[in-house]
Amino acid sequence: MRATSTSKGKQAMRMLWVIEATVLVAAFAAAVWLRYFNDAEARVYFMSVAPQRALAVPLFLTGAMMAFGLYHVHGRLNRIDLLLRVALSFAFGGVGLLVLFYLIPDSHIGRGVLGFTLLLGAAGVLLVRLAAVPLFAAETFKRRILVLGAGRNADLINQRMRRRSDRQSFRLVGYLPIPGQPVEVCRSLQVEPRGRLLETCRWLEVDEVVVAPDERRGMLPMEEMLECAEQGIVLTDLAQFFEREAGVIKLGIVDPSSLVFSGGFDHSLPRMLSKRCFDITAASLLLVASAPVMLVVALCIWFESGGPILYRQTRVGLGGRSFDLIKFRSMRTDAEKDGIARWASKDDDRTTRVGRVIRQTRLDELPQLVNVLRGEMSFVGPRPERPQFVDQLNSQIRYYSIRHSIKPGLTGWAQLRYPYGASVRDAEEKLKFDLFYAKNHGLLFDIMILLQTVEVVVFRRGGR
Repeated sequence: MRATSTSKGKQAMRMLWVIEATVLVAAFAAAVWLRYFNDAEARVYFMSVAPQRALAVPLFLTGAMMAFGLYHVHGRLNRIDLLLRVALSFAFGGVGLLVLFYLIPDSHIGRGVLGFTLLLGAAGVLLVRLAAVPLFAAETFKRRILVLGAGRNADLINQRMRRRSDRQSFRLVGYLPIPGQPVEVCRSLQVEPRGRLLETCRWLEVDEVVVAPDERRGMLPMEEMLECAEQGIVLTDLAQFFEREAGVIKLGIVDPSSLVFSGGFDHSLPRMLSKRCFDITAASLLLVASAPVMLVVALCIWFESGGPILYRQTRVGLGGRSFDLIKFRSMRTDAEKDGIARWASKDDDRTTRVGRVIRQTRLDELPQLVNVLRGEMSFVGPRPERPQFVDQLNSQIRYYSIRHSIKPGLTGWAQLRYPYGASVRDAEEKLKFDLFYAKNHGLLFDIMILLQTVEVVVFRRGGR
């Protein structure tokens, strides 16, 4: 069998690491030259003792880049994701170097040299990455995927992952129908079997088989699948494939056993402590920084329609327990005078003029920082819903209650990936992202969501 795209991808990543490590060493040398531009004697002395010290720079910075997923073989990053991850990597790598200099004074290279190194290195890495995009987008480095099944479930890949951007890391070679199961995939996308499954995979040079039957019991060729696994071909469940490639959990194809045995849902003490420390730190800093803005918003609300300025509303939080969520009032005081809860809609006539602005910019959410500090909410998590809607959604949407296994958040994965929800259908779509977050949440994921939320606010996406 040929060398797989995975092995070729790993070789390409090793080559990329060597290039970027070289760029970082060159950035260090350029930083020394810039820092001691007018002092030739100091420059010569520094360069004579610098080689050993220079090794720490690429090791710490590329190590941080690896931690932020920049050396994953099948990573899918757009330019904004790339910029954020490089910025985080150099920030954390720079802090690591400062700690090293403090612990081992002989390794010290100076703040000026370090600053120039980080700036030049980040610019160099970004240029290398942008130049390498066409290379890693080539078919050579994509996983060749065969879908086992050609029915309704298998056809979800065509329905939900049609765009080129959805298939950056894999090439779909075809669908292999399972005998005895209905076929819905068009004939042109199907492949004819060549004997056993392993022989078909070898003929098509397949790296991974996505198992997507409509019915599992007694219908899957388990012995043939085991032969493929023994030969190094990866076998992946359709739900896991969507989770990995699209960042969602497909409600129609996932079953309780796959959620139970697939790992995730980290509620360990270290994770809870790191999340709480992150919440307190982020909420405190943002509360201090936004205090002048909050004062202006409060005055605008008062001048337009008088009091009250703040609005309290019962929401459902961790474990299904209710709490009072605090917001700046953005609607008329008689918005729900009949006591019936309603979904917010586009161009809602109950919204005040100030309310429209603060909803679009998410400024109405700032008082919820108090909820975060109280421990009723987290900075990142599923958005909390009203009890009336929760009762309705629990009865209509499978697995909806799982989103209450973690604290609700001020922002979240669903807010980044899906527009504002104002119906049961929208709630179901957003739940796919909320479940993905509940299953995969972690400190680095929280930081990435927080930084990408800035884009949502700046470009005014999602608010109503």
